Amino acid sequence: MNSIDPRTVLFRAVGGGGAIALMIWLSKISGVPLMWIPFATSIVMVMGSPEAPPAQPMRILGGHMVCATAGIACTMLLGFDIWIAALAIAVAIALMHAMDVFHPPAGITPVIIVMNKASPLFILSPVLVGAVLLIVYALLFNRLTGENWPENWR
Repeated sequence: MNSIDPRTVLFRAVGGGGAIALMIWLSKISGVPLMWIPFATSIVMVMGSPEAPPAQPMRILGGHMVCATAGIACTMLLGFDIWIAALAIAVAIALMHAMDVFHPPAGITPVIIVMNKASPLFILSPVLVGAVLLIVYALLFNRLTGENWPENWR
């Protein structure tokens, strides 16, 4: 039996759907159609299970930045072959653990970077911008609905 209050589940579901819709809209108006993809699973985690350690702000921001940086660094050094995405993800997993910013949803970012031959600016937009927007959205939405998020800023 689910121990989460049905009202909380409803708020979390609405918040998650709203966040996805906002990211899709922002990706359309910004001309960066892939902006929302790295954040879709992050949104599900943050809005659906905000108490989880990987759903905390520093892990969202750090995880996405580490994965994007690993993806860009690997492609700059080794090119855009698809196997480079696997290498970048391996590097990113090790670095996220070493830096205590493990955020599994960010792992898709190197694949997107390789498949789209993204430039280093991809780290800033959409990755940095998207991570900050997600954190701000989650903070505001959870405050409005009475959720106590974040559990901590780490």
